[in-house]
Amino acid sequence: MFAYIVRRLLLIIPTLVIILLVNFVIVQAAPGGPVEQAIAHLQGVGGGGIGGSGGEGPSTGSRASRGLDPKLIKDIEKQYGFDKPAPERLWLMLKNYAQLDFGNSFFRGKTVIDLILEKMPVTISLGLWATLITYLVSIPLGIRKAVRHGSSFDVWSSTAIVIGYAMPAFLFAMFLIVVFAGGTSLNWFPVRGLVSENFDELSTVGKIADYFWHLVLPVSSLVIGGFATLTILTKNSFLNEITRQYVVTARAKGLSERRVLYGHVFRNAMLLVISGIPQAFIAVFFAGSLLIEVIFSLDGLGRMSYEAALSRDYPVVFGSLFIFTLFGLLIKLIGDLCYTLVDPRIDFAARNA
Repeated sequence: MFAYIVRRLLLIIPTLVIILLVNFVIVQAAPGGPVEQAIAHLQGVGGGGIGGSGGEGPSTGSRASRGLDPKLIKDIEKQYGFDKPAPERLWLMLKNYAQLDFGNSFFRGKTVIDLILEKMPVTISLGLWATLITYLVSIPLGIRKAVRHGSSFDVWSSTAIVIGYAMPAFLFAMFLIVVFAGGTSLNWFPVRGLVSENFDELSTVGKIADYFWHLVLPVSSLVIGGFATLTILTKNSFLNEITRQYVVTARAKGLSERRVLYGHVFRNAMLLVISGIPQAFIAVFFAGSLLIEVIFSLDGLGRMSYEAALSRDYPVVFGSLFIFTLFGLLIKLIGDLCYTLVDPRIDFAARNA
């Protein structure tokens, strides 16, 4: 197992390099780079509609740079690092990233690592609690639905699950705001920020309560979609295992239904569910939080990355991409290791020998 973990960790390096390389090439073809946006700002026009290559910087004869001193344009290109050819910029980026040096943001006046650390608590709070609640609710509910398959409980719970699955997270967030955050007579929860303005003045218990008070609505919004998918997956996994011969044999030996369910079926059925943990966590952690962060005025990594992409803040874009990819690969490895906790018979080292 140790050799397998080492191999997987070593494979992370070329995977990161390839992903960064592909995105670097794509960025070079994107119009409206930081140099062009800086020139547009100096000329008093919006940078979004400026054409040309975003990677190489505008030429001194282009429409975007017309009327400006060529030396000023060269100074802007040097400020953003576009005075060097693309291969050299790529090599410098990879060398710095190997030392976990992501550079400085073009427009925010901070280092990328400081920005990531500043936004990380919001994104971790949303992703961690949403994933944890989803699994704590969905797995027991899916097992109960499998055991009582076809009953009235199974029917009405399936109806509620389908409705939840069909409702987008942002729409459910708006519904929660209208019902529980002042849109009606109920004003139970806040709709802005991760903590209150007087957070530092609260006691330790008060800070914990205030933190979870602010998380109720955004986390509930994120849970709604993943909750439905995981519940159905758990139910189908258990139904598939319950019909197998080893379950019939265990029952014939006189084992209790609880012992059959949790001593035999659970271990095999949960393998499929556990395989979805990395994807579920990554989806909630990175993809699902952007609209929720915007709706609830939460300043997290999703919102920061989106704004950086719009403003062509390349150090922030690539730094966020690096962190997202690294976390995703590590979470995938953790998901594989969880297999062995549920079923020790699985040996990845022997499989990859």
